[in-house]
Amino acid sequence: PQHAHVFIERLTAEGDTVYDPFLGRGTTIIEAALMGRNVAGNDVNPLSLMLTRPRLFIPNLADVQQRLSSIPINPSLRASSDLSMFFHPQTEAEIVSLRNYLDTRKQQEEEDEVDQWIRMVATNRLTGHSTNFFSGYTFPPNQAVSAERQKLINIKREQIPPYKNVKEIILKKTKDLLKGISEKERSTLMESGSKALLLTGAAHATATIAANSVALTVTSPPFLDVVQYSDDNWLRCWFNGIDAEAVAAGITMSKKVEDWSLVMQQVFHELYRITQPGGHVAFEVGEEKNGKIKLDEVVVPLGMAAGFTC
Repeated sequence: PQHAHVFIERLTAEGDTVYDPFLGRGTTIIEAALMGRNVAGNDVNPLSLMLTRPRLFIPNLADVQQRLSSIPINPSLRASSDLSMFFHPQTEAEIVSLRNYLDTRKQQEEEDEVDQWIRMVATNRLTGHSTNFFSGYTFPPNQAVSAERQKLINIKREQIPPYKNVKEIILKKTKDLLKGISEKERSTLMESGSKALLLTGAAHATATIAANSVALTVTSPPFLDVVQYSDDNWLRCWFNGIDAEAVAAGITMSKKVEDWSLVMQQVFHELYRITQPGGHVAFEVGEEKNGKIKLDEVVVPLGMAAGFTC
């Protein structure tokens, strides 16, 4: 957040619109909202909005606790595929019960901000290597290794997934997340959230965003072939009813700089369209292939070709 804060503080004023076309976990727009800016965000990954929007509409702890207590648990429920290498049978029943509840609420268009908060926290608690995750010990945190890989981890550690109380973990994590949040911050986030434009789609095709409307874009794009979406997110996608393979097909996974540049050139043209006169783009990239490829040197000509001044 400190990275985004520097640009937002120096290059915008309250009421200006700050945008992130590769939203990720929402770091840029949450920071911008806390600073009283209007916000817009986009990501081809539908999980992105699920992890961002609830933090603009922060519920009260008592409301989360009450909602969790009202969700029925069917102890006989199991997932359609074998997840026993990750979860204790009773934990799995609680996860599937929660999944079914959230799915029903969404289908019936009854999902509210408390449901969305619970969905966000549960999505981030599915697997990890501390006691505060639903799974037994696994690695890496917040990403799901394959079922076969998890079986090997279990054998090596001589472990059987222990029982975890899903509702208790969600409530404990909620307490941690809400710690130190002031009413003023909660109100500021909600005000920005009520006007926020949050999109799921390609970063080069955001017709919903008006021309000359964005004061500042702060973003970090996907780099060269560094994330295998469906491999990392299959369990989170399952929990949220998302087709991981379909999403992966729409994500830029370029192995060659030339292919990556073609996509980013389109993105820069779209950013130029929506950026107001005098506005800015902070486009954060890194080195690739052990420093052999310096993406900043690739990005600068792309921005200039779209009309920007470096």
